[in-house]
Amino acid sequence: MSDNQFKRGELYSFITGKASVAIARRLQKNFKEAGVDTTIEQWSILYHLWKEDGRSQQQLCDATFRDKPSVTRLVDNLEKNKLVKRVGDKKDRRVNLIFLTTEGKKMEEEAMKVANRTLNEALAGVPKKQIDLAKEVLQKVYDNLR
Repeated sequence: MSDNQFKRGELYSFITGKASVAIARRLQKNFKEAGVDTTIEQWSILYHLWKEDGRSQQQLCDATFRDKPSVTRLVDNLEKNKLVKRVGDKKDRRVNLIFLTTEGKKMEEEAMKVANRTLNEALAGVPKKQIDLAKEVLQKVYDNLR
């Protein structure tokens, strides 16, 4: 095991945290400018439903790394905005499955276009090799701590 030394202001979690916050802020700004009426937190739920509609709230918790009360609140707000609907699971009445509404499905194309543009802004000037290496390192850190 190597002896990683940290210098003041260079803690990896702070660096990745700052980058994550900067991307989230820019994405929220870009959503607003594009007229995409959602928050970053709501978008993270919608994103996973666009990938696989009809997930349980627990699956959304796991996918977004959020606790149950947070996901419940987000789904409540998405329901109020008529973007999702809860449907009881036929196999287990204790479970609610979350489905996109027609409005929620319509939002995907524009929201993903804005998200991709934002990611391209964030990664401007970063060579693909470095992006791949950063992904690999962060995945390894995550796997080590799971």
